[in-house]
Amino acid sequence: MPPPNPAVLLKQALTHHQAGRFAPAAVLYAQARQLAPQSFDAWHLGGLALFQAGRAEEALPLLVRAVQLSPRSALAHFRLGVVRAARGELEAALVAVQKALEFDPKLVEAWEHLSSLCQRVGQMAGALAAAVKVSELKPGSAEAFDRVATLTVEVRGMGVAHSLFAEATRRWPDHAVSWQNYGIALATLHEPDAALVALDKALALDGKLNLARVGRGLALQEAFRVREALTAYEEALRLEPKHAEAGSARLLCLNYLEERTAEELFAAHVDYGRAQAVVKPAVLRPSEVHGPLRVAVLSQDFRRHAVAAFFEPLLEHFDPAELEVWLYHDHAVVDEVSKRLQTLARRWRHVAGLASERVEAQLRADAPDVLIDLSGHTGRNRLPLFARRLAPVQITYLGYPNTSGLAEMDYRFTDEHADPVGLTDPYYTEKLVRFAPCAWSFRPSASAPEVSIPQAATDPDRPVVFGSFNNPAKLTDFTLRLWAEVLAATPGTRLLLKGHGLETAARRRELEQRCVVAGMDVSRLDLMGRTSGSGDHLALYQRVDVALDPFPYHGTTTTCEAMWMGRPVVSLIGKEHRSRVGASLLRAAGHPEWAVASAAEYVQVASALAADRAGLARISAGLRSELASGPLFNYAGQAKAFSRALRACYEEVRAQHQGI
Repeated sequence: MPPPNPAVLLKQALTHHQAGRFAPAAVLYAQARQLAPQSFDAWHLGGLALFQAGRAEEALPLLVRAVQLSPRSALAHFRLGVVRAARGELEAALVAVQKALEFDPKLVEAWEHLSSLCQRVGQMAGALAAAVKVSELKPGSAEAFDRVATLTVEVRGMGVAHSLFAEATRRWPDHAVSWQNYGIALATLHEPDAALVALDKALALDGKLNLARVGRGLALQEAFRVREALTAYEEALRLEPKHAEAGSARLLCLNYLEERTAEELFAAHVDYGRAQAVVKPAVLRPSEVHGPLRVAVLSQDFRRHAVAAFFEPLLEHFDPAELEVWLYHDHAVVDEVSKRLQTLARRWRHVAGLASERVEAQLRADAPDVLIDLSGHTGRNRLPLFARRLAPVQITYLGYPNTSGLAEMDYRFTDEHADPVGLTDPYYTEKLVRFAPCAWSFRPSASAPEVSIPQAATDPDRPVVFGSFNNPAKLTDFTLRLWAEVLAATPGTRLLLKGHGLETAARRRELEQRCVVAGMDVSRLDLMGRTSGSGDHLALYQRVDVALDPFPYHGTTTTCEAMWMGRPVVSLIGKEHRSRVGASLLRAAGHPEWAVASAAEYVQVASALAADRAGLARISAGLRSELASGPLFNYAGQAKAFSRALRACYEEVRAQHQGI
């Protein structure tokens, strides 16, 4: 019997290979290699067949040898890169794919893989550049163009990417994903009506696009149609119960609704935590730390944002001998606030757009003693990563008025007024740490104007003006009825409401209609949209005499700003953190009497403030200094208390592990 012919074996192997029979193909390629050890095809295609059969470990040495035999083969380098990436060897994979492109700059598969690899290792600009090249090589591909637009969001921001999403819908009007992405972009840019049109178009083209349902929820939320947004998120969750973005957005919406009880809210958060739980989260045993604790803080808001304004005073006063703070910024925008925060941190990591696996790998490599979440269920948070246990101690703070719902979130930092002992503890999966007299440290805008005496105090003919600059989503039907009672009890007064979206006729009309239903005389109502900057925004308090806090989701930044501008704030105290923030902030300002326990008292206090025009003048003259002398401005003391609490939490967890 004549010996097997390598060429025949290769032909037979290729037949199996092309038919998807990878295992028999791999056997025949191996036989060919034995007979012809210098055969590039036997090594190259044999390695490919093994990889396609799910045997990456065995494929690797074959492709390494193939590259040695044909060092200018772009395909061999590319496939070697694919195998290395599958093994988690991302840096080596990048080298291999880049080598492939040196030999064949038009190898589109290599550009696609390079874009993916760059994103996985955190080279977002490189990922975008490679995606642009793919789109140039595949000019008719809507998918390639969509990826360019999506990566542009992460690298250059939604404002820049918006035009690309719009262009995609013009070039591929029947491509559902393009309409989906465009709709989400519009919703993110506060254009909810146009967003809903685009998202409905996406779902009409492809009803399986669940992200379009999530986008509809976001658009409805932007239009302040909170209950409809809730329905959209719940539809998405029925299709994908573990959809983290829909799950978080739903929980945020629930906080806006006055009819939801603390028990219902807690149950909903626990359901989210169960959906995101992993079977066996890592067990990280805290060791004894003699030097500073390494504290990683993860947030999407280390930029011009309220969260940064509350956290920066702590950051700049932390003792480096006690805390080594690493900031992980999860947003495309890096502005002057970001740059200032970078100088205050031991290490800055920009993780915007990175896959969760990459952020997880980075945090595990950095090995913090404590990991702090500042987002809660807002925006594009990373709470699912906390379910994987990325630090021995995990804490949530600041950005969200409720529990994370995660079993692996150990503590939540708060104070005894926002969360009185025994009252709210049952509604958190975390242990509450009441670390200071007030849970916040407020840094007012540098562009804030000087306090002005209320015009009503100097002009007896001018009507007293109540005002609220809160997110209109917080203006529940209960809140509007309460404010209607305030107006009814104070003849001649007016109400000024300012918030994003109210610059559009549709949003103003909708809110006016709701005010009518609430019993309000809308001829006494003034509505304003966004202003260009914080200075202009704060200057509008010259038109306000008394600020009103919504219920049940209190203001935080708005309450602090109103008081900084010399205006009293009336707040109704509830039984949960979301409706107790006002009580904490007003106490910190030295005016607990403005926080009341009933709707009747709310109307009474608001009426009394409006009736005492001379008193309004006295309040405006002294409130800023009262605020500045309290805990909200005791940055060093707050930072020390925060640091001390972090150390206590760490030692408590360490003691628990020692007892196991």
